[in-house]
Amino acid sequence: MSAAPATASDEPGAGGPPPPVLRAPVQPTAPPPSALPSTAGRVEPPPGAARTETTGGWDPAERRARASQSFWTAVVGVPAIFSVLRLGIEAGGELQTTLLLVANVGPVNLLAGFLTTAARLLSTVLVAVFALGGVLAASGHRLTRRPLFARWMEITPGWFVAASFLMALVTWPLLYLPLLLPTVAAAFQLRPERLHERPALRVLIVVAAYAGYLWLLVPTLRDAGRQGELLPIVLLVVPPLLALFVAGPLPRVVIQPLAPVTQLAVLVVLVWAALPVISTPVLPLTVTTVGEPGVTSAEATEEIRGHVVTTDDVNMVILQERGGVRYVPVDQVRGQVLCPSEEELPRYRLRIHDFHVEDSLLEGLGRRVRPVHRVDAACR
Repeated sequence: MSAAPATASDEPGAGGPPPPVLRAPVQPTAPPPSALPSTAGRVEPPPGAARTETTGGWDPAERRARASQSFWTAVVGVPAIFSVLRLGIEAGGELQTTLLLVANVGPVNLLAGFLTTAARLLSTVLVAVFALGGVLAASGHRLTRRPLFARWMEITPGWFVAASFLMALVTWPLLYLPLLLPTVAAAFQLRPERLHERPALRVLIVVAAYAGYLWLLVPTLRDAGRQGELLPIVLLVVPPLLALFVAGPLPRVVIQPLAPVTQLAVLVVLVWAALPVISTPVLPLTVTTVGEPGVTSAEATEEIRGHVVTTDDVNMVILQERGGVRYVPVDQVRGQVLCPSEEELPRYRLRIHDFHVEDSLLEGLGRRVRPVHRVDAACR
């Protein structure tokens, strides 16, 4: 006997659609602690994110990476920009002359010319940055945001800092070498307390060292006094005393305005000191004597003062000092003399143990190997 088919009824599930399922309302859960508003009114991102809301807006690792990138960009980019500007200024702003210099001045010659003339400026900027960076880094815990120079000082390798001071030692004029003492003390945070633990012996060491330093400079200081040159006396006597007091940390009242002002001042001084560097010629200054072949009369010759760009089998190309390019046939060249520029002429008549005060150690040693020759009459 078969079962009767199911008929519709009031019971649920008896052939009609299933009734709706009733769900309990979901209570809102509390947000995670990392997303709650902080006391400063900002939302904290979850832990582990690369960018966090710290004092400077970035975590320490990313801040160091950004500071390192900006530092090395400045170190590599500034010399390249200066080299291009020097060619444009040397050409007098003329496009065709600039192209002529670019075609004949190789990158090696351009780099060598830049290093010989701008190494002093580059080392000065690096020494200033590291000296200020050392002081600002020692006092940075008193600021809400670490200054840029302090971050540069922290991420720069020690060998690069030492190499910068070594380059300044061999390229700075002897007159300015005493300024390295306070800058070294500021960069490496050298305090008199490191000399000896006893204050009496510490004072005795400082006095003896300073007295020996002045004893070496007595002849130079005496000559400067006779000539009435006050600036050399100040530059030779005062900087060693400043080295005793420049190490940080500095008070918050001093360091807060000092950080932005000094960083801006270094950039302004860099621009001001860069003007003579980018205007320095990239080619040697010469006086070329030109005359017609077979003519021996002195009145038939001409002296061209300028810079020799290139020489081939036909012409000698001379960038004249007063502007313009001159093509001189090589068979008309009678002679050529190398001349010093006005910037190379000495200002002071002072010497420190046979070294002129305006010469660097490198230049002074070079003059001992090749003494300065007399300036030819054609150069005057």
